[in-house]
Amino acid sequence: MKLLVCGHNGQVAQALQTHLAGLGELHLWGREQLNMAHPASLREPLRRLAPDLIINAAAYTAVDQAESEPDTAYAINAESPCVLAEEALRLGAPLIHYSTDYVFDGEKATPYNEKDQPHPLGVYGRSKLAAERAIAAVDGQYLILRTSWVYSLHGRNFLLTMQRLLQEKPQLRVVDDQIGAPTWAGSIAASTRELIERWHAGRAGAWGTYHLTAQGETSWFGFAQAIAEQLKAQGLHCAELLPIPSSEYPTPARRPLNSRLDCSRLAREWDVHLPHWQQALIDCLK
Repeated sequence: MKLLVCGHNGQVAQALQTHLAGLGELHLWGREQLNMAHPASLREPLRRLAPDLIINAAAYTAVDQAESEPDTAYAINAESPCVLAEEALRLGAPLIHYSTDYVFDGEKATPYNEKDQPHPLGVYGRSKLAAERAIAAVDGQYLILRTSWVYSLHGRNFLLTMQRLLQEKPQLRVVDDQIGAPTWAGSIAASTRELIERWHAGRAGAWGTYHLTAQGETSWFGFAQAIAEQLKAQGLHCAELLPIPSSEYPTPARRPLNSRLDCSRLAREWDVHLPHWQQALIDCLK
């Protein structure tokens, strides 16, 4: 089996490199092989490689910067995934594509399920939703996996930022009214392997859109507290944490206050279950 992972420098792609080992012939392609900012350039290398499965872990994830760079965000997040879906259909290969809680506006009082109507608040969320709709319109074999608050020990993310600031600052103010599930890239990669193994063994569930996040919920402030506890357990000094509302931390792009995603469909259709976010954080740091 020939597997192609697009976006090899990202958090999820880095985790996939480890978790997909032994499944087949693994190709991790970055900007040199696939420039997602130029969708038309993707077709020739894809046809030359002719993978049996395409995993798109590439994305424009600079949420605030996307407000001033909508063309780039849409090229990478919407137009290129559409090309991947078209080429996957041409090759007879399934496509696994990662999406986001930011396709919702966060105004629902309970966790979102896959039947809820998306309503993104900014360019990033709108570009990711455009990809979802384009992939579905191609009508091949696909899994769109919506996740949230992704972190790891690679790249730029909340975990690494907090680890640094907690040791540099005497005091940190962290938003406490945005609720979601911090999801370790390692958990996403491990679940992706399970999905691939079920498909390859002929035990695939239904194709379509699914929610894929850690179990449980917290705020960014709660996540920061958990990170601080892990640092303190190592005998390290940590800043004082103060909870604040989103209104005291204005950003160019609005964030959904409720980022909770109901993952019961994934468990029902594919028998895939992610660990609780607190356990995943411990596993990540180990």
